[in-house]
Amino acid sequence: MAVPKERVVIHQTQIHGSIAPDHDAILTPEALAFLGQLHRRFDARRRQLLKQRQERQARYDAGALPDFRADTGSIRESDWQVAPIPAALQDRRVEITGPVERKMIINALNSGAKVFMADFEDSSAPSLANQLDGQINLRDAVNGSIAYRSPEGKQYRVGANPAVLVVRPRGWHLPERHLTVDGEVMAGALVDFGLFAFHNAHALHARDQGPYFYLPKLEAMEEAQLWDEVMSVTEGELNLPLGTMKATVLIETLPAVFQMHEILHALRNRVVGLNCGRWDYIFSYLKTLRGHRDRLLPERGQVLMTVPFLKAYSELLIQTCHRRGAFAMGGMAAQIPIRGDEAANEAAMTKVRADKLREVQAGHDGTWVAHPALVPVAQEIFDRYMPSPNQLSVKRTDVAVTRNQLIAPCAGTISRAGFDNNVEVALRYTAAWLDGQGCVPIHHLMEDAATAEIARSQLWQWLHHGEVEFTDHAPIDFALFDHALATHTHRLRDSDLPGAKRADEAAALLATLTHAERLGDFLTLPAYEKLA
Repeated sequence: MAVPKERVVIHQTQIHGSIAPDHDAILTPEALAFLGQLHRRFDARRRQLLKQRQERQARYDAGALPDFRADTGSIRESDWQVAPIPAALQDRRVEITGPVERKMIINALNSGAKVFMADFEDSSAPSLANQLDGQINLRDAVNGSIAYRSPEGKQYRVGANPAVLVVRPRGWHLPERHLTVDGEVMAGALVDFGLFAFHNAHALHARDQGPYFYLPKLEAMEEAQLWDEVMSVTEGELNLPLGTMKATVLIETLPAVFQMHEILHALRNRVVGLNCGRWDYIFSYLKTLRGHRDRLLPERGQVLMTVPFLKAYSELLIQTCHRRGAFAMGGMAAQIPIRGDEAANEAAMTKVRADKLREVQAGHDGTWVAHPALVPVAQEIFDRYMPSPNQLSVKRTDVAVTRNQLIAPCAGTISRAGFDNNVEVALRYTAAWLDGQGCVPIHHLMEDAATAEIARSQLWQWLHHGEVEFTDHAPIDFALFDHALATHTHRLRDSDLPGAKRADEAAALLATLTHAERLGDFLTLPAYEKLA
């Protein structure tokens, strides 16, 4: 039974809300004191960096376009390498990702993938209970005690040769309102990172497995420098050798693609690689260029990695990483198995194979999947075309990417079905998220916050830039959106789908965000205020 912890104060680090008895083992006095240290040392700088994001976006909204930095040319042009990559991360040909839910963790560790990215961010709805349960689950996974018994009585345990664990904390922009230090709300990133490191760093270091982290949503080298300092200070506080903690950075924002050398340089003593976070990257393209009528994107199904601006992004990432001795990780295959329809399932798997073939032939060192059934599909492609553990020798000296290629408009169309699908995905995901579920299967795709962000951003873009029409030349307008939203809300409310109980709240939030004069930065920020 959850108990209130409103009056628990450790060195002015305070818990707000109710926690279960098991959570006391995570929120120990020592752990809370450690979180307080991280907050006092780094939060002011974090807030300053977020302010700089807003200032950059204001310039883009006023007509400017992202570009390579003039003040960091020497970093891009000089010769340097990142630190040697640990043995446990030398082969990352297939990585599986998912939320920090107990059964998911076990299945992912047993999936046959080389790496499991345990996600506190885009595939988790960050209620206090979810985040703390996730910390318990990861602690048990690290110490070897994790097990799960389903309601039907099926037992789940981790087998031999599990995937290497890598943890993704929340991005710098997300708060953790249930923990305050000196009356200030903590950063979700510092809470997720700090608690995991505090409880697991020594055990992982003893096994030469980190701890390892994926760092999301970075926009500038200074944000990477902040993570480097957070990790260095943590290593000192926990008496670990400097450089023990390793990081892979997701290049999933448009501003970050222009600073990949700089981000690697800022983390050069601990960075392992960069990842093509394709879904968030498309969302960031939409958000960054929200004021530019000439940068509209067609419906999501047409914005594939083969379109010019995404192809340029992927190839530049490979070239950049391999020049510096870092891995270039490919993107997510969001497909999930289609039970009971062999033809449809094979068509979905054919898309996965084609995407993974493109990645391995381009020079990527590994790739992501969202479901255990896709691990052998992706691995077969990478095993055939990448017999060595990685492709650092593939330098891609043939690649010469310009600023204009990275922001090139994307040709395509918008169908009525594509518009309707965006409304449905944005609504159903938001409702499930409000109900505590951050990873939602919709039409045989595993949708997370990034794909929901694409859906709601495209709706805003099409509706606010005017004179946008369907393939049949009918106009796209707010009356159509309002009708589609009402229809899907009624269907969801009367269903047994995830989030049905929160359908009306999700619809109201989505309507507000879509009708707003400015595209909101993140769906999860206003939604967080409504999260139980």
